[in-house]
Amino acid sequence: MIRSFLSILFLIVCTSAYSQTTIQGKLIDTETKQPIIGGNIYISKLEKGTITNLDGDFQLHNIPDGELKIVISFIGYTTKTISFNAPSNDPLIIELQPTAIEMEAVIVSTPFHKLQSENVVKVERESLEDLKKTGAVTLAEGITQIAGVESITTGAGIGKPVIRGLSANRVLVYAQGVRLENQQFGDEHGLGVSSSGVESVEVIKGPASLLYGSDALGGVLYLNPEKYAPKDSTTVDASLNYFTNSIGTEANLGIKTSGENWKYLVRGNYAAHSDYETGDGIRVTNSRFEEKDLKAGISFQDTKYKGDFRYNYNNTHAGIPEEIGEQSTSKSTISPYQKLDNHIASLSNKLFLQNSSLDLKVGYLFNNRKEFEEESTDPALEMHLETLNYDLKYNAPVWGNFETIFGVQGLFQTNKNFGEELLIPDASIRDFGVLGTTHYHLEKLDIQGGFRFDTRNINTKENGIAGDVGYFQPINRDFSSYNGSLGIKFNLFNNVVTRINAASGFRAPNLAELSSNGIHEGTNRYEVGNVDLENEQNIQLDLSLEYRNEHFELFGNAFYNKINQYIFIAPTDDLIEGNRVFIYTQDDAKLYGGEAGFHLHPHPIDWLHIESSLELVIGEKDNGESLPLIPATSFTNTLRVELDKLKGFSNNYSFVTVKTTGAQNKISDFETNTNGYSLVNAGIGGTIFIDKLPLEIRISGNNLFNKNYIAHLSRLKADGIANMGRNISFDIQTTF
Repeated sequence: MIRSFLSILFLIVCTSAYSQTTIQGKLIDTETKQPIIGGNIYISKLEKGTITNLDGDFQLHNIPDGELKIVISFIGYTTKTISFNAPSNDPLIIELQPTAIEMEAVIVSTPFHKLQSENVVKVERESLEDLKKTGAVTLAEGITQIAGVESITTGAGIGKPVIRGLSANRVLVYAQGVRLENQQFGDEHGLGVSSSGVESVEVIKGPASLLYGSDALGGVLYLNPEKYAPKDSTTVDASLNYFTNSIGTEANLGIKTSGENWKYLVRGNYAAHSDYETGDGIRVTNSRFEEKDLKAGISFQDTKYKGDFRYNYNNTHAGIPEEIGEQSTSKSTISPYQKLDNHIASLSNKLFLQNSSLDLKVGYLFNNRKEFEEESTDPALEMHLETLNYDLKYNAPVWGNFETIFGVQGLFQTNKNFGEELLIPDASIRDFGVLGTTHYHLEKLDIQGGFRFDTRNINTKENGIAGDVGYFQPINRDFSSYNGSLGIKFNLFNNVVTRINAASGFRAPNLAELSSNGIHEGTNRYEVGNVDLENEQNIQLDLSLEYRNEHFELFGNAFYNKINQYIFIAPTDDLIEGNRVFIYTQDDAKLYGGEAGFHLHPHPIDWLHIESSLELVIGEKDNGESLPLIPATSFTNTLRVELDKLKGFSNNYSFVTVKTTGAQNKISDFETNTNGYSLVNAGIGGTIFIDKLPLEIRISGNNLFNKNYIAHLSRLKADGIANMGRNISFDIQTTF
């Protein structure tokens, strides 16, 4: 089937005729008719763009013939999308309407690459620039600024995303356009990805199995890599951060250069932190961590083809806190600790056909995870996870008001053990999926739907002697699932956008749930898998309402997520080697809740922003018992001021945020209650020029009143270990 599909697509490529053209035009203010300087002109299908010059003019060369959609944006103006048929000898005259509403961006994680206002599925998007302003120490901490997203943490250096109460293998993470595989089944296994070289974060809340297959049952965290330098330019940027609480430093250096067809980039990042200090002035022993990150890229594009190769190497040494012990500010590694080497190599290929295109993404990932115990130079646990994944999509020609995509996806994966201990056995996994999705567009109505079939094979090797403690029996299981989605977007009232979506998703059991038989380091429990586990299968209903005018934005999202055969771990009364035994089992469950908020930016004082958001998740089994690791209800209020010019500084901002988190008493059998708390954060920043060299300076303060608190999603709460106290971060960045 795959060979036939590829043969047909190859025939299409070989028989298609190509030509090239140049698009030129002018960007002006619709009210004053004056040129807009530095406006962004971007063709999402080609992933190609430029900016307007001092006269508002622009040119884009080597553009294939056919219908294209151009996205035009600039700060202080409404983002606009126009259709254009190439070739054409007539220059484009594009007018933008001034507005106080913030500039929109093209959403990459959805199949048709539209603006958020044009998407049927609601996607949250935040730039890394905005997340850095909050003073977050890691990427996992930064994404918690997005409503509906939290993080399970083990100290300050280890964190993994939680979307509407679902985490681990229920949330897919995409980096460099390929799915990230890094043993995410483990509670104390973090992302293994640095924020360095990431331009923005997109979050799909709810089942995304139609687009991404197994493990996207709870949602997707999509990390967009940084763009290359503009055509015929070279840029160098550098930054330095200092964090007072962990006496931590982070240094970053990037170089980018681009010609007409070829583009290159390389970026390095180094971070080192000591044990963090709680609000009571106690340092949490062995919460220190060190991270080295290297990213590189090379891209080529002409009228027929665009290729983009990216490589990322991440090396992390992270201590595993167990108790409050020696008080130290040392950054030297002590046991127990993790050593993680993560390699990601990805190649994105796009062939431009007549009014259609063919996309092929291929990724190779190598994850080497080691855990070291007391007084040992050899790893107690060492797992090598190799993954080859592919994603092939054909963007069919537009037929009437229909945009349609067909695709196949899959992966080949192996896990091998080299340490003294086994957490999961040697195993291999094979995935294959086929999908089709279409978008129907009218002036005031958009409908999007699709269908998908997936199959997964899991094969594990026998290890040990049957009947002995730690025996792993061989497993050969096949899992399959059909899934679909249907959504509609329309204007219920004037300025009110309504989105209604229903989607199904699934998740095959992971290796730990099927085959565990041993002590899970860092959890102090003996875990036993269940070879008879079946697919988790869910259906989620979403309702989203958004009201927007020039001065005010209001949103409300509600969801109901019904999960059949929800897999969870439960304690027993048995003990093995002095550790309590936990077994994996299944039961039907449901999660429901939502997010709501508003954003006020009154005219003419557009520099003032008042923002509030509320997030609520309730998770229960069918018998009424609570699910584990459900975030507590939180309420966030922010006062933000943005001024263009102020006493020699430009792009100035300042903010104060108060986040109130409620108590969490709805807990599973082996969790502990947590009390509510409020944290106050603030920051200020701007850009100053020294001999035409821009210096961007930021100062951020988190937990300013040094509150001593324990977050419900902290894995250290069972030991009564508090989260980080007051932390002031200083950041200086320059580009030349």
